[in-house]
This record gives sequence, structure tokens and C-alpha cells, in this order.
Amino acid sequence: MEKYNLGLVLSGGGTKGVAHAGVLTFLAEKNIKADVLACCSAGSIVGALYGVGKSGEDILDFFKSVYFFNWRHFAFNKPGLVSSTIFSNYLYPIFNDMTIGELDINLKIIATELVSGEQKIFEGKDKIVDAVIASCSIPGITVPYIVGNEMYSDGGVLNNFPADIIYKDCKKLIGVYVSPPQDVELVDLNTIKSVTTRAYELMSHRTEIYKFSYCDWVITSKKLANYGTFERKANRLEEIFDIGYNAAKDSYERFAR
Repeated sequence: MEKYNLGLVLSGGGTKGVAHAGVLTFLAEKNIKADVLACCSAGSIVGALYGVGKSGEDILDFFKSVYFFNWRHFAFNKPGLVSSTIFSNYLYPIFNDMTIGELDINLKIIATELVSGEQKIFEGKDKIVDAVIASCSIPGITVPYIVGNEMYSDGGVLNNFPADIIYKDCKKLIGVYVSPPQDVELVDLNTIKSVTTRAYELMSHRTEIYKFSYCDWVITSKKLANYGTFERKANRLEEIFDIGYNAAKDSYERFAR
């Protein structure tokens, strides 16, 4: 198979995924367009919107419009706080029953099948709405999403930065990673929550950073560690967008050489 000229990897990271939109805005200014995308969780939202022609600014506006923690979205007697199917109210008006294969770009979306414990790559004939919801269903927060006889949870459980699934197929690969660990001091780790959060953060980060070596250009910023997974305020989302844009701009020269 002939290799793609350029691949793009978009990590998970909740609303920090808005940084992906900032990166896409910078890439558009440089007339850089990927041929294939590998996306996880929040990255899958961005990748799908990008695939139907939405600009970085359009994607920022989409994130501003979404509020998952509305009381009407809460699930009762379910294995999660928030109903995953509610997400379709935001996605279906854009994608309807469109499949991934109908996009003008090659898109691969990662999710975790909970029963088998295996990674699922949504592509081709899979519906975009199903793929995105499956990839974004955060364990313990969102009710797992059922497609057919399979139960899906966040792709980040197994592969938050899915560079490994496309790097061999690309001549060049750009990776955007929006989940860097926080810088902490000893005094910051003084509660059960802070210690368990730190442990999970480090475990996840260590699992992903080796895949940076698959990329010709890795775009990330430690500034993103100062933002939460569920930012809601418009000004905070705009700040995240700007961090992504500037991270791409500041590191571009190394890639362009």
C-alpha cells in the first residue's frame, strides 16, 4: 500500500481537546492538511468536525455550545453519572447517519470494548456519531455506549495517543498531545484524591510518551496541565485554543527545516 503523505494524531483530554482546534487553525494558515487522522476521545470530536470541513474556530464554537453536566443529562441506576446517548443531541444535527468512509479524509477513531478488553478502531462503514460517543465515554463519568452487542468506553483507557496505528502508513506524522502531567510539589500531594489523581496521570502519561518517537513533529504544552478535563467557561476554552495555536506556531520551524 502506498503511504499517506501526512498523518495527524489527536489525543484525548476532555475540553483540553480545544487545543487541537488551535493547532488545526495554525496548520490551515500554513496550508498543511493531513491525509489520515488517528483520534481518541476529545480528539475524535475534533477529527470528525475537521473531516466535514469545520474550521478551528468552528470547532471552538462547538465546544462552547456543549454542556454535558446539565441536570437533564444525568443517568439514574446506570454505570455512569451522565447518559452517553445525550451526546447525540449535539452530534446528530451535524453528522446525521453519515459514516466515517463518507468523509473526504481518512479517519480512524479509537475506543475501548469493555467486555473483551480490546481496542476498537472505528473507520469505514462505522457511523461517525457512534464512533465519537464510544470514544468519549469516560469511565465512571459517562455511561458506557452500546453498539450492537458491544459495550464501549473511552479510547484513552487503552490508547490515548494512537500514533501506533498509523505511523507505519505515513511518510510524515504530526502528533498533538493535550494531556501533559502537572508540575507538583510535595505539599500538593496531601489528600487521597490528589495522590490517586497524580498516580493515574503519571501512569497514563508514561504509557503514551514513548509513541512521541513515532512522530516527526509533536505539538504539546505544559500550560495545558493547568486546565481541567471539563472546562466550561468560554474564556477558559479560548485560552486553551490559543495555547494549542501558539504551541504549533512556536515549534513549527523545527518541523519545517
